[in-house]
Parts: sequence; C-alpha cells; structure tokens
Amino acid sequence: MALSLTVSDEVRALAPGFVHVAVEARGLVNGPSSEDSSALLDDAARRLAVRLDGRAPHEDPHMAAWRAAYTAFGSKPSRTRNSAEALARRALADGELPRINALVDLYNAISVAHLIPVGGEDTDRIAGAMRLVRATGQEPFHTVAGGTESVVRPEAGEVVWCDEEGVTCRRWNWRQGVRTRLTEDTVNALFLLEGMAPATGGELGAAAAELAEGLEKLSPGAQVTVHAPR
Repeated sequence: MALSLTVSDEVRALAPGFVHVAVEARGLVNGPSSEDSSALLDDAARRLAVRLDGRAPHEDPHMAAWRAAYTAFGSKPSRTRNSAEALARRALADGELPRINALVDLYNAISVAHLIPVGGEDTDRIAGAMRLVRATGQEPFHTVAGGTESVVRPEAGEVVWCDEEGVTCRRWNWRQGVRTRLTEDTVNALFLLEGMAPATGGELGAAAAELAEGLEKLSPGAQVTVHAPR
C-alpha cells in the first residue's frame, strides 16, 4: 500500500506553485559509497556546471523561487538554504560532493544534476502518514548536535514534513532528521522530489524517472513506483 502524503492548505496557500513527486521503492539493497556512486556524484557536478554556465546557484530561477518560499514562512534563505542549493554550492566550491552511502549518493546526484531538492526516508521508520504542514513549534525533531543526538523543536509557522512521531525534515527540505534517514540497512524507502514554479511536474517527473532507473540498477528486483506529480 502506498504511503499517504498530504500537503496542508496552509502550505498550498503559502506557495501555490509547489509540486512534488514521490518515488517508492521496496526490496532495496543499500551499502557503502562505491566507485559507481562516486561517479554519479562527479557526473552530477559536471551537469550542474553546464546548467548554471557560470551563474551562482541562487541565480537559477528555480532556486530563486525556493528562496522566496523560504522567506514567506520566515526563514532566511541565505542562512538556511534548501537542500538543492546547499549541495550545489558545495559542489561548485569544493569540487566534490559528500559520499554518504549508495542510496543517499544516488538521490543527491539526482538533486544536483537537476537542481531540485530530493530527500529520502526509510519507510520502515515512518510512523503513519506523512504531512507537509506549518509547525506549531511543539513537534519533536531528532537531530545531531556536536556529535550527540538530541531533540529540538521547529519554530512556530515553519514549514515541515512530519509523521505521527514528529518532524522528519525541517524548513521544508533544509535538514533531515536522523530518525527516518536512509542507512546502509535500509530496505524500503520513499524519495520526495520537490519543485517550485517555474519548475514543472514534467521536469520533476524526468528526474524521478532517472532516480527510478538508478534504484533498479542498484537493486535489481526492487519494486519501484513513481507517482504522478501533485
């Protein structure tokens, strides 16, 4: 059964141009970063450089739209950047993207190559339905600070993804929590590709198809479902 995903009316009103595509995968085989996953990241960095053609990531119209959305809910986009802009800046500044594990490397490569935020959640660690809402400020968020796991709270009004146990990703797609992140033991996963007009559902769909192809190559026999843009 497909995992339930909903976007609240408050978030729709805040950003009517928001669209997302979900990719569900079951029967995955994850593992450490490899030569193959490193090659995907290196290729993504090259594709990003071609796309930007000398511009800074925030000058891309899609990233500019995300900055406007962050500002609308009270976040400072130059300090807490969406995940795609943060990865893109790192790729351009350092010349190399972080290596985490095979699944994370794959979706980070898709994010950078297409310059869209992409996140991955271990569906076996998700409690109930997932919702994109404006936080009350009381929801728990499990994170790591100074090498130690801790629980913090989002700011009231902040846009967050959450499930029945708390926040899974803060400030829309700025920082993922440790509770549902993909590890080398992950077997079943949900990937969220998020766009803001002028990005279209078709563009997100193309990125999702590339992600699905990569998942099937990484884990032959996995069941991968790409849901229509919403």
